Amino acid sequence: MRLIKNPEERRNEILDAAEILFVTKGYTKATVMDILQACNIAKGTFYYYFQSKEEVMNAIVMRFILNGEASAKRVVSDPNLNAHDKIFRIIMAQNQPDEKKLGLIEQLHHVQNVEMHQKSLVETVLRLSPILAEVVEQGIQEGVFHTPNPKEAIEFLLVSSQFLLDQGIFQWKEEELRKKVEAFAHITERVLGAEQGSFTYITRLYFPHQA
Repeated sequence: MRLIKNPEERRNEILDAAEILFVTKGYTKATVMDILQACNIAKGTFYYYFQSKEEVMNAIVMRFILNGEASAKRVVSDPNLNAHDKIFRIIMAQNQPDEKKLGLIEQLHHVQNVEMHQKSLVETVLRLSPILAEVVEQGIQEGVFHTPNPKEAIEFLLVSSQFLLDQGIFQWKEEELRKKVEAFAHITERVLGAEQGSFTYITRLYFPHQA
């Protein structure tokens, strides 16, 4: 007897299978037929949920972004954490992806996926900015930040970090990256009106082995 699954479960099953294929076989080489075989589903079932392989990749990327957003929201809602603790934990979660996400990021860095990568960066900035702005507003109330434009300040900081510190785009040498991270920490302090040296933990997050 054919097993009937609810739509959300079936959709996630397709995404899970495609994610493994994209990472192991490569996004370009993987085909819709590969996904069908991995899920043991008919072509009509696939096209009920997705119009193309590109749409599947977009959905996988969005799933990672939404998981990151949910994680950041949980940190922000913790009443026992101060502003610096919250920023530290959010950055730490963003910079410690698991193997699946690392593999997906590697696929996004390929030239044929540049448009999808750009969309993922934009979506990350749009979703994280209001969350981090709320943390900055908390920091203003705590007296550790002093900026008249919390949301705009965070947007500039996020865009610069998401782009300039992306190793798949620039491929900095370790010392070059370290200097940029140190500069970013200094710029963050100035933009948020924070105490000098209060964001040095950003460098430790990027280079834990040198802490």
